[in-house]
Amino acid sequence: MSAETTLLIARHGNTFSEGETLRRVGAGTDIPLVASGRRQAKLLALFLQKENLIPDIVYSSHLKRAVETAEIILDTLDMTETHGIRREDIFNEIDYGPDEGKPEAEVLARLGADALKAWDEDAVVPLGWNVLPDELIQNWLDFGEKITEIFKGQKVLVVTSNGIARFAPYLTGDFEHFKSVHNIKLATGAVSRLTHDGEKWRVGFWNTRPEKILQAA
Repeated sequence: MSAETTLLIARHGNTFSEGETLRRVGAGTDIPLVASGRRQAKLLALFLQKENLIPDIVYSSHLKRAVETAEIILDTLDMTETHGIRREDIFNEIDYGPDEGKPEAEVLARLGADALKAWDEDAVVPLGWNVLPDELIQNWLDFGEKITEIFKGQKVLVVTSNGIARFAPYLTGDFEHFKSVHNIKLATGAVSRLTHDGEKWRVGFWNTRPEKILQAA
């Protein structure tokens, strides 16, 4: 067993089909994957297999879109009978407050482009959203500490949401440097890899989209 603990952070697949009006869906909107999202989940599994990153432990939120993504990954890797999914509240999506379920055009009109840019680039929470950044950061720090203790040397996959995943880089201890190098957002169906060598977390890759990697192979 490797001395490195690997944390794989995946965003669930698509919940809207092409041509549908995109809406801001958070913790209060529990919707399943659409066909393209199910395909993304399968490609994510094939990517993990190709990169020798098959997880030993799988976590997800309680929301349908994350659980379904995790289930498809396990099924594709023929791991359903041997691996369960550990569902944790801390990986649920954030609460978008008055913007929950609203079309993105309406969200933009209410908040303005600058507020959404600050959220997408710096994780600055827009006015009205029910989000406690310090709590989300601490959740990741506690989770990171837990898995390095009880799953040392193993590969741990977390299937979560974009709003939650963007706070995971605080594990590195230098979020400012991280966001100067990477886009903190995760695309749907994308995956990131962090490794812990016994001392600190380091980013292996971030926001990798399996479909692009597999198509280029």
